[in-house]
Amino acid sequence: MIVVLFGPPGSGKGTQAQRVASLLEVPHVATGDMLRAEVARGSALGREAEPIMASGKLVPDDLIVRIIESRLQEPDAARGALLDGFPRTLAQADALDAMLQRRAWRVDVVVALRVSDDELRRRVLRRGEIEGRADDNAEAIEQRLRTYREQTAPVLDHYRARQTRIAEVDGVGEIDAVTARIAEALSADGAVVQAS
Repeated sequence: MIVVLFGPPGSGKGTQAQRVASLLEVPHVATGDMLRAEVARGSALGREAEPIMASGKLVPDDLIVRIIESRLQEPDAARGALLDGFPRTLAQADALDAMLQRRAWRVDVVVALRVSDDELRRRVLRRGEIEGRADDNAEAIEQRLRTYREQTAPVLDHYRARQTRIAEVDGVGEIDAVTARIAEALSADGAVVQAS
């Protein structure tokens, strides 16, 4: 089963993805974490991605597609994966669909977290203070929200047009409550969700 966890920056995708992937017993595949690890290691990919990430813009599709395709070929992804932070553009959605089709897979469900812009700003700035993430600052969050609206939000319509199930979930509240809402939405879709 391929699940895409979808939402704007600060919607709680990373927090929820780890928990939900565990419930589904599939790997949590987070492009943001993978990219930050490359930056920390100082790899060629990391050096290429670092200034783009610091500005709040999206890393080019070709870099992300290479990372995700490689990750989905690992043995722990044989039963599927929960994708966090991918796809973020229509081109990435098309690339993901083509990649999955080669494996006779598809995106089974998109879980879309709903959170207000004011709450998103508050969460991202707080995360920046706590985690010391250079890309979590006021200027970058405004750019990331603009980028999300212009480039990422249309991905939801792409999957609606493909008749992929979209589960819209309220992303505000206690972490456990949001996880429970996601699990309920996935159970309604027929996904096997393990009791936590």
